[in-house]
Amino acid sequence: MTGGPSSPARWIATFLDAQAAELGAATNTQLAYGRDLKDFADWLAGRGGDFAGADREMIENYLIDCDAQGLAKSTRARRLSAIRQIYRFAFDEGWRSDNPAIQIRGPGRDQRLPKTLDVPEVDRLLAAARSTGRNQSDRLRNTCLRDLLYATGMRVSELVALPVAAARGDPRMLLVQGKGGKERLVPLSPPARAALSTWLVERDAAEDRARAKGQPASRFLFPSHGKSGHLTRHRFYLLIKELAVAGGVSPAKVTPHTLRHAFATHLLANGADLRSIQTLLGHADVATTEIYTHVLDERLAELVHDHHPLARGRSDT
Repeated sequence: MTGGPSSPARWIATFLDAQAAELGAATNTQLAYGRDLKDFADWLAGRGGDFAGADREMIENYLIDCDAQGLAKSTRARRLSAIRQIYRFAFDEGWRSDNPAIQIRGPGRDQRLPKTLDVPEVDRLLAAARSTGRNQSDRLRNTCLRDLLYATGMRVSELVALPVAAARGDPRMLLVQGKGGKERLVPLSPPARAALSTWLVERDAAEDRARAKGQPASRFLFPSHGKSGHLTRHRFYLLIKELAVAGGVSPAKVTPHTLRHAFATHLLANGADLRSIQTLLGHADVATTEIYTHVLDERLAELVHDHHPLARGRSDT
């Protein structure tokens, strides 16, 4: 072992800076890595250890302790991934002469099928968006948000941070910046284009009034006075819950991500191929997209169970 930074905090900070600079790691990814690595550092410190001196047995004992705390497989897998990556970085930088995490097997992941919505529920959300809001401007914005999310399958973080420049000129495709700064094009349906065009007129009028008062122009499609300059993910999460209540859809079923799942599931149900859906969703690996085939299989099984005469104990006459 050859040293490295003098404190665990410096190990983590240097690693995260490199992730951001070299790999373009998204802010949310960095925050998750930071939390996981701090938890591991605190665990090591409680046993008189640190990153520089930890060995494979200590890492395995930490993961066993995480399991004993009842942490989900996905959480333990994510923490091991963060530990592997910081030790790979430490090895590359010469801070360590080995990578103690390289041969540790992960716990795997529980496969949880994503919640989704049927088409009538999506329609009710749209109707609610058109009528929910403090004023006409809010209602137009809400309609545009819901239409774009369902029409494109964007992640909510991609949607709220869309630059207004991407929406100019009545585009048939939107350029979206996804995880790690990777860009992709997503097509817009005619209803989504109409909602976008209507919202742009309202948004630009509001921006003109703001500039007349000396306020700076916003570069975002969905501006906000908050620190980020655009509508936040948290605010949109609350908004989609409000739309669910107004539309008579169970709020427990509805999140921004649920509409992304609905987009993919409905495309697959109508004959789209997995590779196309993978591209539209911005998945790096088609294996991630394959979960939607399980959703479809489950729904088909439910259909047979609920509607086939023999499934309800009736004989065929």
